[in-house]
Amino acid sequence: MEVILKQTIDNLGQEGDIVKVKAGYARNYLIPQKKAAAVNKMNLALLKQEQEAIQARLDRQKQSARTLSEKLSGITIRIACRVGEEDRLFGSVTAADITEKLDEKGIAVDRRSIVLSEPIKTLGETKVTIKVGYQTTTEITVQVTPEESGDQD
Repeated sequence: MEVILKQTIDNLGQEGDIVKVKAGYARNYLIPQKKAAAVNKMNLALLKQEQEAIQARLDRQKQSARTLSEKLSGITIRIACRVGEEDRLFGSVTAADITEKLDEKGIAVDRRSIVLSEPIKTLGETKVTIKVGYQTTTEITVQVTPEESGDQD
């Protein structure tokens, strides 16, 4: 079944694209969620009218993604964690922890856009990929250090 995308969907297409999807996916998810519309004469006419507005929105998304990528590129954040024997972490560093540190630096990033295959469980530096939007990603360095404890025996 062919549908017109009303918004950009990862791994499927950009807003305004006409894509072929399985009928069940279109009927049960895309169309009820207002993420797509069936291809017909009326919807194609609406798409032609909206083409300039869609392109303007995509250009704004590209620009904001580029700006955020420039802010984030080369940034290093330090996260102090409690460690036990053999420098093993108590717990782990998650996307939420990284988001919190970026917020402290004045950079707002959604935790779902941080790509971590699994939480960081070791000390040292780790490269973390962040999706900044419009098919753009950037890398930051997360440095996990032992927490300074002032009350040692």
